[in-house]
Amino acid sequence: MRQHSFKELSLLFEEKFNIRHFPEQPETLYNASQYLLTLGGKRIRPVMCLMAYELVGDINQDAWEVAAAIELFHNFTLIHDDIMDKAPLRRGSQTVHTKYGESTALLSGDVMLVAAYDCLRKTSMEYLPRVLEIFNKTAMQVCEGQQIDIDFEKNENVCFDQYVNMIELKTSVLLAGSLQLGLLLGGASLGNQQHIYEFGKNLGIAFQVQDDYLDAFGDPKKFGKKQGGDIVANKKTFLLIQAMNVCSPSQRQELLALSKEDRHDKIERVLKIYEACELNQWARELKAKYMSKALEHLEEIAVLSARKKPLEELAHYLLDREM
Repeated sequence: MRQHSFKELSLLFEEKFNIRHFPEQPETLYNASQYLLTLGGKRIRPVMCLMAYELVGDINQDAWEVAAAIELFHNFTLIHDDIMDKAPLRRGSQTVHTKYGESTALLSGDVMLVAAYDCLRKTSMEYLPRVLEIFNKTAMQVCEGQQIDIDFEKNENVCFDQYVNMIELKTSVLLAGSLQLGLLLGGASLGNQQHIYEFGKNLGIAFQVQDDYLDAFGDPKKFGKKQGGDIVANKKTFLLIQAMNVCSPSQRQELLALSKEDRHDKIERVLKIYEACELNQWARELKAKYMSKALEHLEEIAVLSARKKPLEELAHYLLDREM
């Protein structure tokens, strides 16, 4: 059985996916849908589906169709997320609602979701019911996670477990579900499917810990992201929640006051509290904890260790950024 690296599979997937997925008319609707797909992206989720399949076999047409459905669904969520966040840019270009208007963007997201199901319907009948079950559950959970994240904006007392649950739903389950779908299509046992699902779930949480950390402490020159964006936006993050748990009463009061103010030194003052609470080391240890859990589940999958190497390398690639 031929096995590919993440980079090789990304190129193969892009070749197959880089087509027009929508009719020509009405062009005001379908050009908006196609537009986001032309902006590229890392295609991590569909490629993880294909990598999971390659643990047990050579990729077949079912796997390509499900991978395409996953990427279409992911882009559907991006269109709607950008509307909710009022985001002007996506992948360095105008967001769909900025370029085409909010009403058209909503519809273009809707037809993106329909296109995803059109790919799924081509799956072999042997697997289709279970594929739909996993896909539908995952899709609903992603929406639940987004709503919980919105609800958090009005809640000053979000605890650690609540935040982890939100990240699992909003971010991790799509990684986990993509991997499970790939292994399912390869004919793997339920036990192996559960292990690869847990691998993806814990990998997603570790990635979010890293993302939250880099937003606060990362070098903007290295990561191409303005420092403190989450702080300015008053977003709940692993760092903020831990700070609220361990800081002194006066520091907590200052964090709450800063969340209601728009000060020029807001980032600097919040970071000073984070550093006083030793969140740098705490975040490193938390990321390592979830990374270790992920790799333990990968190790438990009953295939030759050599076949798991590409997924292990991908995990390190995603999570070995400087912290």
